[in-house]
Formats: sequence, C-alpha cells, structure tokens
Amino acid sequence: MIGTLRTVVLDTPDIKGLAAFYSELAGLDEHYADDEWITLKAADGTRLGFQHAPDHVPPRWPDPAYPQQMHLDLRVPDMAAAVEHAVKLGATRLPGGGETFTVLADPAGHPFCLCQGEVDGTALADVAIDCTSAGPLARFYSELLGLPVTWEGEGGAMISTEGRLPVIFQEIADHRAPRWPDPAHPQQYHLDIEVAEIADAEPKVLALGATRLPGQGENWRVYADPAGHPFCLVW
Repeated sequence: MIGTLRTVVLDTPDIKGLAAFYSELAGLDEHYADDEWITLKAADGTRLGFQHAPDHVPPRWPDPAYPQQMHLDLRVPDMAAAVEHAVKLGATRLPGGGETFTVLADPAGHPFCLCQGEVDGTALADVAIDCTSAGPLARFYSELLGLPVTWEGEGGAMISTEGRLPVIFQEIADHRAPRWPDPAHPQQYHLDIEVAEIADAEPKVLALGATRLPGQGENWRVYADPAGHPFCLVW
C-alpha cells in the first residue's frame, strides 16, 4: 500500500448545487467548504469532493462522443422511492439499467446508478472507473491503495476490503481517456489519495505505471493512472 483513498472528487461549475444534491440524496454531511471546493462526509468516513470547474464539459452518456469517465453506485432500500426522490432533487433518468439498478445523471451530467440492496437508507456503494482493460488497472490500484482484487471477470474487476469504499473497473471498448490539463479532453472526476511522505510515495507510483502531470500545491501533486485518469497524491 502506498496511500489510502481520501476523497472521490467530481468536477462541476456549481459546487454548492451539486454538493446539496448529493447531501440530500445520500445523507452526507458537509465536512469542508470554500469558494472552490466542498467536501461531504458519510458516517463511515467516505468523502465526496466537489471541485469548481467553470469550463466543465459534462458527459452525455450513452453518447460515445461525450463519454463518462467514472461513476458512483449508490445502494438503496426501495428502488422506486429512491428514483422518485433523486428526480425531484434534479437527477435525470438515462437509458440502461435493469431489475436491480437504475441509471441517472446528476445535475452536472455525471451518470450514477441506484442499486437495490439490503440497507436502511441510501448509501455509497462504490466508485467505478472506465477503462479498456480492467485487470491491469485493478492491479495498479490494488498496489496503490492496498486493496485486494476481489473479483476479475469478463468486462470488469473490483478491489475491496471491509470498511473501505470498493473500486470497480468497467471495460469500455471505445474508452476515451481524459488528457488533463488539455481543455479539449477534460477530466470529469479524480481521486485524492493520501500518503504519508510524498518523497517516498512518488517514485513508487511512477514505478507502478503512473505518469506525472502538471499541477501541484503545498500538499498535493497530480498524476495520471495507466488509463489516463488524473489522480492526486495529497499529504
């Protein structure tokens, strides 16, 4: 393990509006807020971040010209009631879904799924990352986050352990990777991964196959995973 997943971050031109949507949808509490960033926190410690992106280009799933890059799955006790509630909050029904899950888009255009489950209330179930080859990307994040590969099969893979948010890898034949910071190929999501010492962590993530990208601050640096998705090491 090199680091731990601190926050799943969504880009949006309206951080207050999108944070309010997910707070109401999943019962998340505000943990931090400024003009450029809001963090929500679940009871189990899982964090969603909302990063101000005035030039955000939303996905238009399932349009392959404007594909999604990641999505959230949320587990719900009553599918019909949960879908009705999400739509009232500003979600839009999208094509797809099945007996146990429904596909929607949040007010910023990010797709998400509501999944039938044995839970008392709506809860974050996992974050799913699109890619062309799930197995290698799962092993990259397994080494990075210290989560074992618990499933690998046709079309996908998953890393998970008790008490931590699972990460799913979903194979998309025509996956189009972001090329951050190129505005023609912008990111939609990124992961913030907490490390103890950046001097120790950086060479390890580069050895796993990450690429250093422009951008850094006093306590963060930007990288891309082998599928092109940006992520930050934070300390």
